[in-house]
Amino acid sequence: MRSAIVLGSGMVGVATALQLQRRGWSVVLVDRKEPGRETSYGNAGFIQSEAVRPYAMPRDLASLLRIALGRSNDVRYRLLALPHHLGPLLQYWRHSAPQRHERSVAGYAPIIQRAAAEHDSFIRDSGAGNLVQRAGYHLVHRDNRAFEAAVTMAEAMRAAYGARFRALTPDELARAEPGLTVTAAAGAIHWPETWTVSDPGGLVTAYAGLFQSLGGTLLRGDATTLARTASGWSVKTADGPIDAEAAVVALGPWSPQLLRRFGYHFPLVRKRGYHQHYVGGAALQLPLVDAGRGYAMAPMRQGTRITTGAELTGPDAPATPVQLARAEAAARQLVDLGQRVDGDPWYGTRPCTPDMLPVLGRAPRHSGLWLNFGHGHQGFTLGPVTGRLLAELMSGESPVVDPGPYQPERR
Repeated sequence: MRSAIVLGSGMVGVATALQLQRRGWSVVLVDRKEPGRETSYGNAGFIQSEAVRPYAMPRDLASLLRIALGRSNDVRYRLLALPHHLGPLLQYWRHSAPQRHERSVAGYAPIIQRAAAEHDSFIRDSGAGNLVQRAGYHLVHRDNRAFEAAVTMAEAMRAAYGARFRALTPDELARAEPGLTVTAAAGAIHWPETWTVSDPGGLVTAYAGLFQSLGGTLLRGDATTLARTASGWSVKTADGPIDAEAAVVALGPWSPQLLRRFGYHFPLVRKRGYHQHYVGGAALQLPLVDAGRGYAMAPMRQGTRITTGAELTGPDAPATPVQLARAEAAARQLVDLGQRVDGDPWYGTRPCTPDMLPVLGRAPRHSGLWLNFGHGHQGFTLGPVTGRLLAELMSGESPVVDPGPYQPERR
């Protein structure tokens, strides 16, 4: 039986371990924490089928000025931290040019459109269906011109990719979401094919439980101890060193730091995001994204969760939840939010590659070393499908999609 160590027990790592297990591999999943306790825990819980166009950096002067002057809640930056982000940001700017971005979309769409189907089998086999709602979300616009532009874009996505949507007037939104103050809304787009999860970390935990029930091993360990051996790879765990013929690096934003030890340099735009929970307010029927205000709001087990846009800061910088405070103020214009229940806001880091595509495939100069990271804002959505693609490559199977756009050696 072929053997593998998977480093990282977020959605991407757990899903990769399950996909390898389905193909007959003996797999040990190693992390310093319990499954789903990092970035996979703190997101808005969306499994998106319609998000075929990854988020590009704004290129118009007005948007850039709003970010530079601190007037945009989508992106916030710490001036002293910008030198650490400058190289990846410049590459991100380059890949956000229309022609290059369309190439990224061409690579992104095939995996995002297959994501829900891969989740479906895991949800069914893990018994986690009670965590998943399959009714979509509302993308709310407050400005008439922005709403009209969004409808035009949605129509183009429907024509190109078959993405279903429904444009809602304020009155229709009021009927769909009785708790909203719809006088603040110009309209909304209902994306019905997105699935939403009431406990994102809990879903990863359920997938990890499925992995263990099928014979997989889950161990606490230190990924930085990864080392080559005569027959493959080794890592130290709380139960002692373990060996396998292959190793998979699925450590999200921590992947490049580990891989530098082996001579690889993978630039990432590290985007910090925050969340906070609220109870005692009006209930949302579906999650909501407040376009133009830089946040999402979703019903969760812990209460209504608000998640923020991107903060560019240092990896060890203290929390500065300015975006969260702005998001809360904006949300209270739309709905009775209730009271905060968290002592301190949660925050975590999203690993975004400059070309907006994950790094997936064999490490170019090391036999048996495989990579699966850099999913940006969509690791929670994409984990099962990129896990399948990597497992197919490792097993010598025909891949479900062309792996070329994601190869680690691309430029």
